[in-house]
Amino acid sequence: MHTLINGLIAGAAGTSALNATTYLDMAVRARGASSTPQQAVEKVAEGMQVDLGEEEQAENRKEALGTLLGYGTGLGAALAYGLLARRRTSWPVGVLTLSALATFGSNIPLVALGITDPREWSASSWVSDIVPHLVYGAAAYAAYEQLR
Repeated sequence: MHTLINGLIAGAAGTSALNATTYLDMAVRARGASSTPQQAVEKVAEGMQVDLGEEEQAENRKEALGTLLGYGTGLGAALAYGLLARRRTSWPVGVLTLSALATFGSNIPLVALGITDPREWSASSWVSDIVPHLVYGAAAYAAYEQLR
């Protein structure tokens, strides 16, 4: 139970740090938010034949559910880390492990759904993806180790 609670707290800390980093990047570069989470929700809803409602309702639900998927990924990555890291790990190993878990957890489903293909990403797209995930890893690792 202790591992579960620590993982959830660390995942929340990491997800908050990732979101803050992403929004800072959006503000600095005046770029829009990614639409891939909403596209994932739309594809899954279509595949499951779930009606998200009329136009505005559907868009609002896709935005909300897409955001919740991100929180779920962040919490899930830290929970997985907690189960994998029974002993203390060094800072670089812990940060990189958490970063990789979050990166793969968010990108593999998008690739599987055919929404994105990282092989086609520009350098700025890679930076926009990797930097927040590294910040996630650092924050989640710090929180997890502090709670340990």
